[in-house]
Amino acid sequence: MRVWCIANQKGGVGKTTTAMSLASALAAHGWRTLMVDLDPHASLSRWVGISEDPAPRGAFELFAEPAPALRELLQGAGQDKLHLLPAQPALATLERQSANRPGLGRALVTALSGNHEFDYAVLDCPPTLGVLMVAALAAADLLVVPTQTEPLALHGLAAMVRTAEMIERSRGRPLPIAIVPSMFDKRTRAAVDSLAEMRARFGERVWDEEIPVDTRLREASRQNLSPDALDAKARGASAYARLCDWVVQYDLRSTAAPATAKAS
Repeated sequence: MRVWCIANQKGGVGKTTTAMSLASALAAHGWRTLMVDLDPHASLSRWVGISEDPAPRGAFELFAEPAPALRELLQGAGQDKLHLLPAQPALATLERQSANRPGLGRALVTALSGNHEFDYAVLDCPPTLGVLMVAALAAADLLVVPTQTEPLALHGLAAMVRTAEMIERSRGRPLPIAIVPSMFDKRTRAAVDSLAEMRARFGERVWDEEIPVDTRLREASRQNLSPDALDAKARGASAYARLCDWVVQYDLRSTAAPATAKAS
């Protein structure tokens, strides 16, 4: 199973939309795909219609001692070959628990390693650097960083790359990075200039297209549908379909010759 971590230390960059869209596209290609919602706000879980009252069993239980089997915690996600490990607000308490439980972050690695029921796992991380993001990065084969095309987002991208480099050194194996320009509005100079700077600084790690601003993406979440299920021909959904194909190939190339981004 290949594990993709969708993360950015800056919120509001399209992280959950990217996780949902990539996972849905993988499942549509016929790959058995697991979505893992690690954000206590549970946006991905709400997207697929999981009720928060009462909170379901899910990702929080993976950090219990002993942890239940992963398959016992999964929910359907409205699409063949697509399943979800939902989030719960209780995930927010793990930060405090980690002070007294060394190695807590390894629980996710343990749960996902050696899993043969899925071809891909797509992890939706919280937008803060803490035990949950570190756990996801430790388990990941590939880090996908959605980055809004605006000046402040570039600072968040550089911080995310530095964090990935730190995790890479700690775990002793490469953590390739794929950068996704998101919420791109070609009508604004700030977006065009930010995209150019992103490509200049991070080179081939940046996808050669962009996810455009598209209100249909927000509408898909409101209707508890993946963007391609709502309207596969919409600009955002079609861009994410092409992104999925690129990330699959990027992941394969990185496996053969890992690449490391350098923050500047």
